[in-house]
Amino acid sequence: MDIDAEMRRKIVVSIVSVGVFFAVFIGIGATFGPDLGDTGGLALVGSIALFILVMAGAGVYLGE
Repeated sequence: MDIDAEMRRKIVVSIVSVGVFFAVFIGIGATFGPDLGDTGGLALVGSIALFILVMAGAGVYLGE
């Protein structure tokens, strides 16, 4: 099965975006520890919101 260049680009952008999201989650966990507290919870919610915006932006970019 051949994957054309456009589909390969979409796959790479998606995998990199999710990888960065996981890295941010791990970074938040390492910074705030097992008990996140108020600041860690806000950082976690902020990273989820940022991930949603990044994926929306990637969708717009790839949709062109």
